[in-house]
Amino acid sequence: MLSSKKKYIVNGNAGIKAQQIQFADQKQEFNKRPTKIGRRSLSRSISQSSTDSYSSAASYTDSSDDETSPRDKQQKNSKGSSDFCVKNIKQAEFGRREIEIAEQEMPALMALRKRAQGEKPLAGAKIVGCTHITAQTAVLMETLGALGAQCRWAACNIYSTLNEVAAALAESGFPVFAWKGESEDDFWWCIDRCVNVEGWQPNMILDDGGDLTHWIYKKYPNMFKKIKGIVEESVTGVHRLYQLSKAGKLCVPAMNVNDSVTKQKFDNLYCCRESILDGLKRTTDMMFGGKQVVVCGYGEVGKGCCAALKAMGSIVYVTEIDPICALQACMDGFRLVKLNEVIRQVDIVITCTGNKNVVTREHLDRMKNSCIVCNMGHSNTEIDVASLRTPELTWERVRSQVDHVIWPDGKRIVLLAEGRLLNLSCSTVPTFVLSITATTQALALIELYNAPEGRYKQDVYLLPKKMDEYVASLHLPTFDAHLTELTDEQAKYLGLNKNGPFKPNYYRY
Repeated sequence: MLSSKKKYIVNGNAGIKAQQIQFADQKQEFNKRPTKIGRRSLSRSISQSSTDSYSSAASYTDSSDDETSPRDKQQKNSKGSSDFCVKNIKQAEFGRREIEIAEQEMPALMALRKRAQGEKPLAGAKIVGCTHITAQTAVLMETLGALGAQCRWAACNIYSTLNEVAAALAESGFPVFAWKGESEDDFWWCIDRCVNVEGWQPNMILDDGGDLTHWIYKKYPNMFKKIKGIVEESVTGVHRLYQLSKAGKLCVPAMNVNDSVTKQKFDNLYCCRESILDGLKRTTDMMFGGKQVVVCGYGEVGKGCCAALKAMGSIVYVTEIDPICALQACMDGFRLVKLNEVIRQVDIVITCTGNKNVVTREHLDRMKNSCIVCNMGHSNTEIDVASLRTPELTWERVRSQVDHVIWPDGKRIVLLAEGRLLNLSCSTVPTFVLSITATTQALALIELYNAPEGRYKQDVYLLPKKMDEYVASLHLPTFDAHLTELTDEQAKYLGLNKNGPFKPNYYRY
């Protein structure tokens, strides 16, 4: 998640330098499928225990199944369908309970189901999605289904899938291809199974990170002839879309959910403010008081992380490239430093920039013994984990998503989730905040799918301000909150419609 990002308005072109489009390394193609033993070995080398546990405290996995790849299992749900691939379909009952709990904290999506059931605004929509597969995402998927859409889904992160939730979705008839602890080969295979299916072609894309969009561009470019639009929620995926737009290769309209107010100011800030502590506690059991922490990036994610750690008594340093974000950090009481200046003394290093090689091998070599290293950005590019896979360093699995990397002199660092997204890989996130983002995604899909021809061109757009305000209003009843209404005289004085939007597009909040 990007800390020093630029805000783009409707045309999406200003301020973007032309540069070569780069995507995740895909040296191992999905169709070059290794043998059963080889694939298991690859998965284990990536994460020895990642297929054996969940983000939640309880695990419902049948241990006898743990060594068998879901791709090698023949599973059917109670309706006889086998159009899915999950860890264990027998976990569906547990997953259903988690989804029901999440529904209680997602009032806006539940309200959308009731308000739009008769209209079915997504009737005829065929949505292919690639997001984190959690109980909250399941509520979104089932809402899209209630609004008339057909969905096929894969995971955007190899560690964040809740196996029991994936099973519950598969049992309900959703073609889901995901499990916790996928290998890189599994990851692309799952995406392909969502896209490449006989007799079914997507006409909408919901992406988180841009991998699904890239895969269709790479393997099935003709599909874009029938795709009406892309909805993208991560800074990484949005960056890729702007690159495509700048290069003239974006062939459908795209909605930038990441930079919408309801995503930036709520999900990125409030979600990370709570989940950073949860992720660190679950993995390390550490006390935060008095610890020295450096947070790389002071965007909304960095702001949330810093606020939480400061409140717990940690001594927090910040690194930034953007002078505006840097000044905000200073005025919030944090010391702005270069990473090299504090790398030898800090106890925890947290990245949240959306960039690559923020923490390099040189930084890792200079860290103190038992320094904890983790990432709160979407991609696993911020920490140079690949540089640690060398013969002179020893990797030691401590528990699921926790590794010791040991130097020849005995120094060790604690690496969490192998540099992938900490909160969704190692803990859970606040459901209510995700309700805001999920509702924004649903409305963006409805808008693009129903938009008359010509309203949106082949470009990247921000969500209309009125829609952001609508998402917020749907969540206010939870707090028994009462909005003040403008009088006619006041509305005329301000030059506003009494029903909104209440702020211009350039307003920062």
